[in-house]
Amino acid sequence: MISIVTPAFNEAANLPALYERLVAAMREVGGDWEWIVVDDHSRDDTFAVIEALALRDARVRGFRLSRNSGSHVAITCGLHQVDADAAVMMAADLQDPPETLATMVARWRQGAQVVWATRRVQPGEASHRGFAALYYWTMRRLVGMTEMPARGADFFLLDRVVVDAFRRFSERNVSVLALITWLGFRQDFVEYDKQPRLSGQSGWTLARKIKLVVDSITSFSDFPIRLCTYAGLALLACSIVSLIFAAMLLPQLGGGVLLLLSLIVGLAGLQLVAVGVVGEYVWRALEESRRRPPYLIEAMAGQREAAKLQ
Repeated sequence: MISIVTPAFNEAANLPALYERLVAAMREVGGDWEWIVVDDHSRDDTFAVIEALALRDARVRGFRLSRNSGSHVAITCGLHQVDADAAVMMAADLQDPPETLATMVARWRQGAQVVWATRRVQPGEASHRGFAALYYWTMRRLVGMTEMPARGADFFLLDRVVVDAFRRFSERNVSVLALITWLGFRQDFVEYDKQPRLSGQSGWTLARKIKLVVDSITSFSDFPIRLCTYAGLALLACSIVSLIFAAMLLPQLGGGVLLLLSLIVGLAGLQLVAVGVVGEYVWRALEESRRRPPYLIEAMAGQREAAKLQ
């Protein structure tokens, strides 16, 4: 059996079309399957659409989170509900064509435990493409996750053993994609052309992008702290050299005070940056120590969920 997990935020217009294409795609794949849709506390009728689809097809299960927590938390919730032999993560906007599932499942049946669908073409604004390229370059080159697909992959399949391993991690501020890459296992790749969004606007705001970068780096690398250390040593050396030259040359030019002031301001700025970097790590350690659940489920849809509530 295969579980397809879809995080959804304000996707009421896209879910019915995605359902129809999933049915056709899984008919080609063969075997039992289910569709788990996690509503990330949408402001539209997303959960009502999920309930209607669940009444229509027993293979559809739905969960609505009690607050908007972001797609990675919604993915985590969905993976926690999986009981199948494999799980596929697929977005709700139809940018990831369900027809790719046949190739992904075939690679899984051939022995791959993680199958990434990597992008050949990614439509959209240049700023989105530029951010994605920068993010994956950072993860590969600075954080050291060389296994992460260079062109990105947020459409993937996980074997049951990988899903079970993922569930052992209770971290709150973490990139699901980075964590799955870090887990290892036998990984394979298939290529596909990312499609334009069917309807609506993406909830992937600049603030969420920045949070993803910070979470990804601080969860898997101490590079920012080391960079602050190296920058501090370099600036200290530069300040010593500059002060020596100021003492030798600048009294006659009248610029010694200005140079000294600039050095003080520069070093103070570096200290504030370093404190901020350390604070990011300390804050995340505090978040983990509180042991708050990463999400709460407000409502459930589907026959199995209805039975649990009785």
